[in-house]
Amino acid sequence: MSRALPKYDKRRVAFIGGAAAVVLSGAVIAGSALAGETSGQGGAQNARTLASPGTITCPDVRSQLPAVPSSAQAEIDRNLALLDTQIQEADKRLVDTVGQGGPNFVQNAILGPLKDKRVATIDRIAISIGRTAAKPQGLDSLAACTLTK
Repeated sequence: MSRALPKYDKRRVAFIGGAAAVVLSGAVIAGSALAGETSGQGGAQNARTLASPGTITCPDVRSQLPAVPSSAQAEIDRNLALLDTQIQEADKRLVDTVGQGGPNFVQNAILGPLKDKRVATIDRIAISIGRTAAKPQGLDSLAACTLTK
């Protein structure tokens, strides 16, 4: 059996709850306003460059595939489309992160993960072909991409 709170206690609880919500929302607003701000010198040292960040260039997998069995064609087409999507997402991330990180930022945060995703997708392509024909070898060499300025 629960005991009901007297009326004045309910109002106090509501007031305290409301005050906590105001404090928390204020912290969120302050945190949002300060997001991206850094302490220290700021100014010119943290300015983003407006120059083009370049584009990501990857080897063409489609042209390197052997004859694709008709039973695997739909799966191959989905994975080839996924490779294109991965490049588009990496290009967007490249644009969205201009000026961030140190000298190895693009390699560590964009190109490295892109290569990992491409290796997995290319492996799925090879496995799909290998189910009904000879599994292609050496396609992993097509996974690495470069930054072209």
